[in-house]
Amino acid sequence: MKSFRCLLFLTVLSSGLLPGYGQVPEIMTVRGPLPAEQMGRSLIHEHLLVDFIGAAEITDSRWDRKEVVQQVLPYVEALPEMAIRTLVSCTPAYLGRDPELLRELSKRTGVHILTNTGYYGAVDNKFLPAHAFSSTAETLAAIWTDEWENGIGETGIKPGFIKIGVNSGPLSDLHRKLIAAAGITHKRTGLTIASHTGPFLPAKQQVDLLKASGVHPTAFIWVHAQNEPLLENYSLLAQEGAWISLDGIQPSNLEDYLKRLVYLKEEGWLQQVLISHDAGWYRPGEPDGGEFRDFSTIGTQFVPLLLQNGFSEEEIDLLLVKNPARAFAIEKRLLTGE
Repeated sequence: MKSFRCLLFLTVLSSGLLPGYGQVPEIMTVRGPLPAEQMGRSLIHEHLLVDFIGAAEITDSRWDRKEVVQQVLPYVEALPEMAIRTLVSCTPAYLGRDPELLRELSKRTGVHILTNTGYYGAVDNKFLPAHAFSSTAETLAAIWTDEWENGIGETGIKPGFIKIGVNSGPLSDLHRKLIAAAGITHKRTGLTIASHTGPFLPAKQQVDLLKASGVHPTAFIWVHAQNEPLLENYSLLAQEGAWISLDGIQPSNLEDYLKRLVYLKEEGWLQQVLISHDAGWYRPGEPDGGEFRDFSTIGTQFVPLLLQNGFSEEEIDLLLVKNPARAFAIEKRLLTGE
């Protein structure tokens, strides 16, 4: 079974449904495009600043960018020392997305940083702007596509992926609209869709909606898949082509993540797995931005644990280098005939 599934993945890869086969695709960083093969070791789900006040009240005047840089810079500077070259910032619009902050940190450290477009509907829509409730999927996609074509606001900084969020239960009509808008945007831009999801049910519903619109599941990252209790459900979406993102690694849960990765390895799906910490982050309104969780656990604790449990250096390279480059490469991944 394992060999069959590896063959299935390679067949999809060679068919062009996944980028990076026989070509040099690009990613988009806050400092411009970069060949995906130059990402190096990457943390694919982290945060540098998050503001939980809600879409109705958020404004970038709630934080002083110079102060945030001063507080956050040491944590980003430490990444190259751990051989991390790229960090994907998953803070979406209306939750503290600050492309200029990310660009400044990238310039000062040399770390490649990605930001995003899209809207976050999880937490019962607290972080959705008012217009998201009444706008059509086409209208939302036009807003997100414009950020890709012309840059975010007046910054000129382009997003490197689409970030949306849904609740953990069955998709509401509003959240179906968000994934529809993400699908339209992917078809126009080639940006990968990373959706804060958690359990299998809404992940499967999103994949089904994307397929119905002509978008191949290889364009979809199942974010927070570690919250799904039934490991067998990983296989159901992996065999469709979706990325399985286990992105909450910290010292207290290493054995649980090991168990999940062992399962995915034994089932032959390691080529579609992403790992990260979901760490950080500066919180406006708290003294000195609150407690910042660093980005060291994977490198200092989890990788050694994997090596001690039968994972090879090549498999570590797959998880931290090759898979991120394929997942975030900009390429329209469509079903045949689209």
